[in-house]
Amino acid sequence: MPLGTLDRSPPPFFRQGLPARTKLVLFSALSVFLMAADSRLALVQPLRAATATVLRPVVQVLTVPVAAWSAAGDYLGGLQAARTAEDAARARLAAQAERAARSDQLAIENTRLRALLELRPALQVKSVAAEVLYQAPDPFSHKLFLDRGSQHGIAPGSPVVNESGVLGQVTRVYPWSAEVTLLVDKDAAIPVVNTRTQHRSAAFGSGDGGTLELRFVAGTDDVRAGDELVTSGGDGVYPAGLPVAKVLSVDRRADSAFARISLTPSAQPDGVRHVLVLEPLALQLPPRPEPAASEPAPGRAAARPAKGASQ
Repeated sequence: MPLGTLDRSPPPFFRQGLPARTKLVLFSALSVFLMAADSRLALVQPLRAATATVLRPVVQVLTVPVAAWSAAGDYLGGLQAARTAEDAARARLAAQAERAARSDQLAIENTRLRALLELRPALQVKSVAAEVLYQAPDPFSHKLFLDRGSQHGIAPGSPVVNESGVLGQVTRVYPWSAEVTLLVDKDAAIPVVNTRTQHRSAAFGSGDGGTLELRFVAGTDDVRAGDELVTSGGDGVYPAGLPVAKVLSVDRRADSAFARISLTPSAQPDGVRHVLVLEPLALQLPPRPEPAASEPAPGRAAARPAKGASQ
């Protein structure tokens, strides 16, 4: 058979139609046209909405296992957290019940001892609620100003406390405001007692705004980090038993007879808003008896018999 009579065209299965480059150009132009038309005229929006409507049940069916697995995990996690919180609450409730029972016993014992010794009952401390107006603008002093003054019964030297413990002491009183010097101020001092050892000492402000110092404590004294310090009540200003600070660190230096003890105040002055101003104990104590003017001095009374004996 002559070669010219052979059919050189590809079979239908291998026919490609337009060249690949031509197809690329045409489909690219069509894509750009559709994007521009959809952006300007929103031509594809109805088709997109119809497709979303048709596929929504399918999507919901496919998300059911995922949602069920997530809900099961959240339920189990919440159940475990609830059980842990319940156990912690039961432990706290048991501890509070034990402390309450112990406090009741101590109160009954204290009442019996006072009745036995015929001691007068503890002083009832009066208090005035106040709100912090602002802090002193001086960065080297740590003072607050309250919205209560002498017109509200505030007296100089009154202790200022909040729910955490002692904040400071009223140093200046105005008719409608009062100035409070915080315990962290370098000029502040407060007598304290260690609740563990019952050792009495004095805490001073360090001036850095965050810590206190326990000064004049011998290096051999039993003071540990974590000891809690409360007011001793022997100064006639602060009632006994108010939280003051906690021992932060104890540095017993070989070159000094005293230990360097840093304290963390129980009541942090940062962010405090409402406080209680207590009446100083000195205003509630009975006045001291004054010696009578006609009573002779002890020295002269003792000298008179000696003079008569010599005669």
